[in-house]
Amino acid sequence: MFELTGKVALVTGAGQGMGAGIARALARQGARVAVNDLDEARSEVVAKAIHDQGSEAMAAPFDVTDLPQVEAGVACITEELGPVDILVNNAGNAGGGPTMELKQFREMPVDDWRRFIDINLYGPANCSKAVVEGMCQRGSGRIITISSGAGQAGLPIGITLYGAGKAGALGFQRHLAMELAGDGVTVNAIALGLMDNVGGADVVKGLASSQPTGRLGTPEDVGAAVVYLASDEASWVTGQVLGVNGGTFLP
Repeated sequence: MFELTGKVALVTGAGQGMGAGIARALARQGARVAVNDLDEARSEVVAKAIHDQGSEAMAAPFDVTDLPQVEAGVACITEELGPVDILVNNAGNAGGGPTMELKQFREMPVDDWRRFIDINLYGPANCSKAVVEGMCQRGSGRIITISSGAGQAGLPIGITLYGAGKAGALGFQRHLAMELAGDGVTVNAIALGLMDNVGGADVVKGLASSQPTGRLGTPEDVGAAVVYLASDEASWVTGQVLGVNGGTFLP
């Protein structure tokens, strides 16, 4: 089950963390993986590690918020690995940094708004635009967007624009799923809970104790969910949001 041999997967923001875990999981199932990251060195390290494990991978550095860069990057992937069958829109967070500064909306400069929307909404839209026509022509494809529980529920912790971007991505994927449902292309999202990339050991331990499962999510947890949604076994699943959150309740 969940065999992906012969498929080409593009994972954005895959030079570290959850994206790298997703790329490794897809490769283990047989996919040829394009490892995207804004940082070329990071994408090359992950691609080499996958290659060293016996799978086919390439570094694909480009900025997902820049449509011409995305289109050029997808053209390079197509030339080297083949047409993209699986797109995982993972690039996100705060628009470039490894951590996100928490800031209440009333205190946030207007100039800071756009970066959250660009990476979390326009990023998935740009990448989907670059691959969707080919998917529809071939009659098959998978588009999977990594979102967040912050896009489903309001929180008072200072992530208003981040949550807005993630919520926008969820709305985008629902509508796109309906447009493409008759073309053999599924479009789904994964809403993550608290992950183990939030800080040092003390921070992780404290947050883990607040979770129903007693731990935070890992790259392996996310990778397994992506593998399922990318597989033929999920061909009747589209327009859905899968919560990978350790049992966290969202109203």
